[in-house]
Amino acid sequence: MSDNEFGHRFEELRKTAKALRLVLLDVDGVMTDGSLWIGPDGEVFKRFDVKDGIGLKRLITSGVEVILITGRISDAVKRRAEELGISEVYQGVEDKGALARRLRQEKGLSVSQVCAVGDDLPDLNMFKEAGMRVAVADAVKEVVEQADIVLENGGGRGAIRELCDWILTAQQ
Repeated sequence: MSDNEFGHRFEELRKTAKALRLVLLDVDGVMTDGSLWIGPDGEVFKRFDVKDGIGLKRLITSGVEVILITGRISDAVKRRAEELGISEVYQGVEDKGALARRLRQEKGLSVSQVCAVGDDLPDLNMFKEAGMRVAVADAVKEVVEQADIVLENGGGRGAIRELCDWILTAQQ
């Protein structure tokens, strides 16, 4: 990401990134490529990008909290969160906006201190509780239109690393 990509909004977005204390991430289509592989016994497999994981660990180490919010329920998500040091994972969430509002208020954060990352329609309500709204490159049109930033990479293909590196650079 560069200032040319955001034009006159770059400085405003950089200031928002400096103030971020919480990143809310959808999982399917954001941390994964959205594919679901179902084995013969009904087990579901998901593909995560290791580079995204390194970016998330660096972001968490810097003091930015990361929370996963997903509509599906998966043991793979729980395990990946544990590997990354993400302690709060909410699965089976129907109203991501209501949960995001509750979490933000419980943590005493303003909207401007929150970033939400999504790819599909259920993520739009979560965007309402965030000062920085981010869409992965392969997000649906409605999410792209509501996003402040559209990443160059798709979900599960380095998008989260791209965002983490940008936030960390802005916060330095």
